[in-house]
Amino acid sequence: MRFSKVHGLSNDYIIINEFKEEVLPENQKATISKLLCKRRFSIGADGILFVCPSTTENADIRMRIFNIDGSEAEMCGNGIRCFAKYIFENEIVKKTEMRVQTLAGIKIPTLTIKNGKVSSIKVDMGEPKLLRNEIPMKGANTQVINERLSIGNAIYDVTCVSMGNPHCVIFTIEDLKNIEIEKGKAIEYNEVFPKRTNVEFIKVVSPQEIQMRVWERGVGETLACGTGACAATVASILNEKTDRQITVHLLGGDLDIFWDESNNHVYMTGTAEHVYDGEIDISKLI
Repeated sequence: MRFSKVHGLSNDYIIINEFKEEVLPENQKATISKLLCKRRFSIGADGILFVCPSTTENADIRMRIFNIDGSEAEMCGNGIRCFAKYIFENEIVKKTEMRVQTLAGIKIPTLTIKNGKVSSIKVDMGEPKLLRNEIPMKGANTQVINERLSIGNAIYDVTCVSMGNPHCVIFTIEDLKNIEIEKGKAIEYNEVFPKRTNVEFIKVVSPQEIQMRVWERGVGETLACGTGACAATVASILNEKTDRQITVHLLGGDLDIFWDESNNHVYMTGTAEHVYDGEIDISKLI
């Protein structure tokens, strides 16, 4: 099976093009994701992006995302930038503005092209969802802004947002290098989040900048998370800590995020990189 390796700010993915490769049976996708993403034993990645035909007339293409633990994700901000670059440069969809079907709805990447290559991608990530049943999160169906949450012996003040997938944002004044990021796992699996959650630890630098580390649902710590950066921006604005357009500094690089008051949509701008192409005999792994 042929594949491509890509990354967005070091959040790395394997791309499998189902227009050219044999379509894996549904009951094998989770297993294959676990095997191919396992670092040092296989290709290694944070997840797999499957390039699929759209199942709706409103989209040009469909993206499916499987995490390293085999779970299927609704949406991935870094992944969709990599996906858009791949399908444009491989002439699968030759549009600089495309409509991508995901489990979180249709997302719209807009590409900047230099010398025939994609240099940056701006993605309309849609509207953030703020009510508990939209995140989802147990409890009365209200917004969760700076709300106290007990996890074991720890107490956190959390703001929760869905960007098509759930996020729990925690602000800190500590140096993020000193954060015990593994504590994100207990938050991810806490029963208050019926579909688990991504966890973002945020330090506000200025009204125009924040720093972020992320514990990704189904993966663990990653060097970047696009939907997490969007959720962190929304949370920062809701808590009156930043302006509506900011730079999010992640371990893998920076993203520019804008929450547009005129239409309530969040826009993410960043890069994506093609690393290499390869071929693997998956029959030897199963």
